[in-house]
Amino acid sequence: MCGIIGYIGQSNEVGKILIEGLKRLEYRGYDSAGIAIVRDGSLTWEKTAGKIVKLEEKLRGTDLSGSLGIAHTRWATHGEPNRVNAHPHLDCEKKIALVHNGIIENYKVLKQSLEAEGHEFETETDTEVLVHLIEKFYKDDELEVAVQKALKMVDGTYGILVIAADDPDKLVGARNGSPIVVGIGEGECFVASDVAAILKHTRQVIYLEDHEMIVATHESFHTTTIENEHVDHNVHEVEWDLEMIEKGGFPHFMLKEIFEQPETIRNAMRGRLISSTGDARLGGLNMTEEELRAIKRIVLIGCGTSWHAALIGEYLIEEIARIPVEVEYASEFRYRNPVIEDGTLVFAISQSGETVDTLAALREAEKRGAHCMGICNVVGSTIARESHAGVYIHAGPEIGVASTKAFTSQITVLSLLALVLGRMRMVSSTEGQKIVKALQTLPDQVAEILKSDDEVKKIAEAYYQHNNFLYLGRGANYPVALEGALKLKEISYVHAEGYPAAEMKHGPIALIDENMPVVFICPKDSAYNKVIGNINEVKARQGKVIAITNKGNKDVIDMADHVIYIPKTLDFLYPVLAVIPLQLLAYHIAVLRGCNVDQPRNLAKSVTVE
Repeated sequence: MCGIIGYIGQSNEVGKILIEGLKRLEYRGYDSAGIAIVRDGSLTWEKTAGKIVKLEEKLRGTDLSGSLGIAHTRWATHGEPNRVNAHPHLDCEKKIALVHNGIIENYKVLKQSLEAEGHEFETETDTEVLVHLIEKFYKDDELEVAVQKALKMVDGTYGILVIAADDPDKLVGARNGSPIVVGIGEGECFVASDVAAILKHTRQVIYLEDHEMIVATHESFHTTTIENEHVDHNVHEVEWDLEMIEKGGFPHFMLKEIFEQPETIRNAMRGRLISSTGDARLGGLNMTEEELRAIKRIVLIGCGTSWHAALIGEYLIEEIARIPVEVEYASEFRYRNPVIEDGTLVFAISQSGETVDTLAALREAEKRGAHCMGICNVVGSTIARESHAGVYIHAGPEIGVASTKAFTSQITVLSLLALVLGRMRMVSSTEGQKIVKALQTLPDQVAEILKSDDEVKKIAEAYYQHNNFLYLGRGANYPVALEGALKLKEISYVHAEGYPAAEMKHGPIALIDENMPVVFICPKDSAYNKVIGNINEVKARQGKVIAITNKGNKDVIDMADHVIYIPKTLDFLYPVLAVIPLQLLAYHIAVLRGCNVDQPRNLAKSVTVE
C-alpha cells in the first residue's frame, strides 16, 4: 500500500535521498506524495495529489538540504486522494510531521476527544489523529515517549515515521501490521516500508516486528517495544541487486518480468530436484519424513493471484500426493470459524509476505494449533518470519503491480511440494522421474512460448477495443482462466470473467454474441474433448474464440478465430505454460488502451491494510 521512507545521517542531501526512495516505491501503487525535512529548527514540507513528478515540480527551487526527513506515497483509505489528505500530516503548530501506512480504526473517537481539547484538524484522514496525539504528549515528554503513549491509544495497523523540528537529531518509527525495514549505513540510518527504497545505499537491514519501535539519531539507533522494552535484532543482508529493480531495456516492468519467467521458474527449482530418484527436496519445510507422512489435510490460503496459484496447488497435491486440500481466501478464513484438526498443514501463499489478510489468516491458523508454512518471495518478510517454516520461491523482486513471474514460481514450488508428498505415498520412482523431467523442461518451454509475443500482440490489436471478455478452462486450467481474466481487469480495466468451461451453459452463455471474445485454455489433456464441445457452442452463437492449445492441433484451427500454441507437458503442469500467453495478451491490450501497466489505478502491489 502506502510507501514510506525516512533518513537521518551525515549526508546533507536528504531531499534527494527521499525523492529517489519514493521513486523506488512507486510500484506499490499510490495517488499522492509528500515530503518533510527538518532544517534550522523548522519543518520544510510539501505534498501533492498525483505522481512524484508533480511533487518534484512543486519542490523546484526549494532548498531540500538537511540530514533528517521523511517522505510518503499515499494509497487513499480515508479521505479523497487530494493534496490536503496527502502525507505528511502535521500538528497544530506545524512542528511535528508524520507519515503512516495503515488504518486507525478508532480515529473518530480519538478525533472528537482531541477536538474537545482544542486541536484543529485539516484533513479527512484517520492518520491526522496520530500526529495530534503525539503533539498532546510531546509537550511534556521526549519524542519517542510521546509516540509510545500515542500508539497505546490507537486500535488498528500502522507503519509510521515521525520527526519534530524541536528535535533535529531524532527519527522515530514504529510498526504494527504494516512492514518497516531499517537500513544500516555508516553514520546513517534509513527506515522504509520496503527494501527497494534503500537498497541503493545499504544491504544491511533489520526488520521490525509488530509493536516495535526504531529510534535513530545521527550517531546510532536502538529498537524497543511500544512498552519501552529493549529489543535486539539480527542484521540481514539483502541478496538481490539494484539492477533487478530496473527495467533493463523493457518499456515496462511487467513485460520484463514476463520475459524473466524461464529463469525464475528455473530458480524456483534450483537444487531442489533429484533426477536419479524422481524426487524433490524442500529443506525449508523443516519437517521430518515421519511428520510429512502424518499429514492428513492441507489448507492453502492466499489472496488474488496467490489464491489462483493455491487453486492450481489443490489440483497438483490431490492428483500427485492424494492428500485432501482446501483452498481458502485469506480474507474469509480469518472471519469464519475454520476447522483445524490434528494433521492439518496450512500454507500461507503471498508474493510480498506482507499481505495483511494472509498474515491475519496465518495467525488465526496458528492460534488454532495448525502447523503453518509460508510460500513467499520476499526474504525476511513478516509471513516468512512468523510461519513455523516454509519455502521461498526465489523469483527476485517483482515490481509490476500485476503479478506474473511470482505466479508461475508459486505453481512451480507447489509442484515440488506435491512431488515431495507424492513420493512418500504412492508415486513410484519411475513416475517421479517423469515428473522431474517435465518440471526441468518447463523453463525452455516457457522461453519458446515467449517467442510468440508478436503473434499475441496482433491478437491484442484485434480485440483491445472490446470491453468484455470470457476466459474458460477445465481442471487445473480453470484457475488459469481466472488468472487470465484478473490480469486483463487489473491493467486494462476491461471487464473479464473466468469460469470453469462446463459452467458456461449455466449462465455466461447468455452473454455470448459476435462482440464477445472468449479465451479457451484447451491443451490436449484429459478434458480436451469436453472443451472442444464448449468451443462449438460459442461458435454457434457467433462468439470470437481465442484458443490456447498444443502445437499441431488442427482441430482447434478449424474452429478458433485465433490460436496460440504451447508445448506439450504433463496435464497438471499445463497452467505454467498456458498462463504465459494470457499475461502477454493482457499486457498488450493494456498498452494499446493507453493504460499505466506497471501502476494500474486503485491497485497496490502489496495490500497491507484491510
